Amino acid sequence: MRLSLLAAAFGAALAFATGAQAERLTDQPLVDAAWLKSQLGNKSLVVIDVRDVAKDAGNPYDKGHVPGAVNAPYSTAGWRAEVNGVPGMLPPLDQVTKTIGALGVSNDSHVVIVPNGTDSSEFGGATRVYWTFKVLGHDAVSILDGGQRAWEAAAGEISTDAVKPVAATFTGALKTELLATTADVEKARAQGTKLVDGRPATQFKGEAKSPVVRVAGTIPGAVNLENSKLYDAGKASFASKDAVAALSKGAGLAANEDNIAFCNTGHWASVVWFGLSEIEGNKNTKMYDGSMAEWAADPARPVQPGS
Repeated sequence: MRLSLLAAAFGAALAFATGAQAERLTDQPLVDAAWLKSQLGNKSLVVIDVRDVAKDAGNPYDKGHVPGAVNAPYSTAGWRAEVNGVPGMLPPLDQVTKTIGALGVSNDSHVVIVPNGTDSSEFGGATRVYWTFKVLGHDAVSILDGGQRAWEAAAGEISTDAVKPVAATFTGALKTELLATTADVEKARAQGTKLVDGRPATQFKGEAKSPVVRVAGTIPGAVNLENSKLYDAGKASFASKDAVAALSKGAGLAANEDNIAFCNTGHWASVVWFGLSEIEGNKNTKMYDGSMAEWAADPARPVQPGS
């Protein structure tokens, strides 16, 4: 009897694992337009259009989108929230999972995120949403490389039909190995773990600053890997594995070493995290969600010009 129960349990576990694997349509963090075209209509696929509404230009989703895509603008759909006075943070677990479920995403869905593909900063909306899924334990997620620009360049079909998703149940559990807190950064400084500032060099050097950060400068000891170097705006494509590795090496990062990416609010940092973790393959990379907005808020924490 006991053996039968064990066999049944093993069979159920195997079936679950097989089913979960089947729902993950690809293990690639970036997919191209040809792949996405081949998957349209797949019941496991949920395409999320995260393009923001442009001032005086309306919602780009209304003007045309990938067929079947749901509209969830990066800045307004609930992907980020102010938490304890810090802007742009990961929302509370119950809140963000409800947001995701309302888009028709279940734990069995494979999500493809579509930005516009304008530049690294705009593409950062997609990498931040991608990181959100990953940090919630949902690995079945990819980004359309080059976004809507690449889709249209590949003569992808354009739809103007607004999709009203059927709400689904989505659950998540935080993967702390991907999320760095202020305490983690303080510990990293004490241990000599690399901190990677993904902001423009002018902000890293303290020559300019974001209005959400109290003072100019960076976390002492940090190295600079500008997010803009990881995305080719002209070609609308993310950097290759070899290119990311070269940039990583140029910033003084060793392959597979522990590091923490940060910026002002965890937006540009997500571009760097995506490059290091998902493209180069360093799974020892975390992202500091609060970034400089949280770090510099306390005058007791050191901030200095980067060099």
